[in-house]
Amino acid sequence: MRAAAVLAVALASSLITAVPAAAAPVPVKYTQQKIDWKPCFGKVPDGLPPGSDKLQCGSLTAPMDWNNPGSGKDITVAITRLPGKNAKGVLFTNPGGPGGTGRLLPLQLLQRGAQPLADNQDIIGIDVRGVGASSNVDCGAGSLLGAELDPRDRSEGNIDLLLDTARLRSRYCQVKSGELGRFVNTEQTVRDLDLIRALLGAEKINYLGYSAGTWLGAHYTAYFPDRVGRFVLDSIVDFTGSWQGLFNSQAEAAEIRFREDFLSWIAQYNDVYNLGNTFEDVHRNYEKARAKLGPAVDVAVSSALANKAEFPDAAKALKDLVEGREPRSGGEDPQRGLGAMIGTAFSIMCNDAQWQGTEDTAIRQSEEWNRKFPLTGGSKVQQGCLTWKRPPLTLKKPTGKGIPPVLMVNSEHDASTPLRGAQQAHRNFAGSRLLTVLGEGDHTMYGNANPCVQKIVEDYLVGGVVPDRDLTCDGTGLPDPHHEVPPGPFQDMDRLEQLAGDLPR
Repeated sequence: MRAAAVLAVALASSLITAVPAAAAPVPVKYTQQKIDWKPCFGKVPDGLPPGSDKLQCGSLTAPMDWNNPGSGKDITVAITRLPGKNAKGVLFTNPGGPGGTGRLLPLQLLQRGAQPLADNQDIIGIDVRGVGASSNVDCGAGSLLGAELDPRDRSEGNIDLLLDTARLRSRYCQVKSGELGRFVNTEQTVRDLDLIRALLGAEKINYLGYSAGTWLGAHYTAYFPDRVGRFVLDSIVDFTGSWQGLFNSQAEAAEIRFREDFLSWIAQYNDVYNLGNTFEDVHRNYEKARAKLGPAVDVAVSSALANKAEFPDAAKALKDLVEGREPRSGGEDPQRGLGAMIGTAFSIMCNDAQWQGTEDTAIRQSEEWNRKFPLTGGSKVQQGCLTWKRPPLTLKKPTGKGIPPVLMVNSEHDASTPLRGAQQAHRNFAGSRLLTVLGEGDHTMYGNANPCVQKIVEDYLVGGVVPDRDLTCDGTGLPDPHHEVPPGPFQDMDRLEQLAGDLPR
């Protein structure tokens, strides 16, 4: 025990030398604190996956500003741990967002069949700074400013309103988030991750990051290359580019997924949805539904495009609208935690780098996108980061040099993180391997009922098997609404959050 304690202190103190040389020394109150682990549940709620009783909750204190850690201004970072019975390493996880809460992600992995990971790794779930049970930023009521405006309406008055609300939402978030908002960015967050690593006594971390979590994980490799173990980046934000680059690529990808996958799929099941048996008929009925409810239809369908398991509910809602019935809503509170999630997303994407262009260029771009990609193209006029007052910050660029090979995963028709961006990141990230899921459009692939993806990822994370080349898997096909459709990963997480309630920290 004594030797283990000495080792843990030595690893924790390594944090002091792991940060860039220009950074101030880190006070021992951070590096030598102990995480007080406690069971997350007194009695495990019914419906949680087997093994949930092992989930532990804890928290730690980190500097608000890692570049001035002696200021005395602290934040709290809330985390969970699912101990592996034969743990050979520690696996950090991130659900994406940016701004997604992560403490229940270990349980979602259990729910989605990741038992080999749970057996062989201590799985860590994290509410990153800004969100969840960690110290929050908050957009509050500003989160929904302008939500009722129709971005397809290109009249001068409506464009002015769209720009005004984008500016106001940006300012509202910054004011309401206070001092912490400037320090919710990728550089500060990766240093939080490395503090967690040190306090856990881990020399290196393994990592599973989804969506925006790929950006975070890739930047961790740039700041702490010596701490990198096996990293899986699933559904890639092009971390060798910019958040603005992702933003600019999504309208086309969403339109492809919407037309080629969603609307064409509905046309195959006219006996179920009565919306037409050709793409043209279904699209005409979509526009009828939109005429009744406005841009909320686009928002709801865009969300459903992330996972094909949500197609049947989205199609049923369209059918109800066309036939004059009010669509049924789910039982969850759609605004629970919304202010912090949007505040964190805004802060990270706007603080990390200066967005290029002006409101005039945003108008011109969105005019073209609205013509070509009407599902979401018009909404791209709202670029709140253009007027964001950001701190002086230049992120280190992830290159892949000097670290073990990283495994990247992306589906072919992903609307949220388009394949083109994943391919670009792969080309620019030395030693990486790219697993492409063909004939698939789901966003986030590991734990998504694809045995081929499951095996490759687990062979890599658990067994250390690095593919000798880029790989492909076939997708699992779109659902048949004549049969019960199992819930997708996002539906699973919504259900877990409702069942688990508020975890301690």
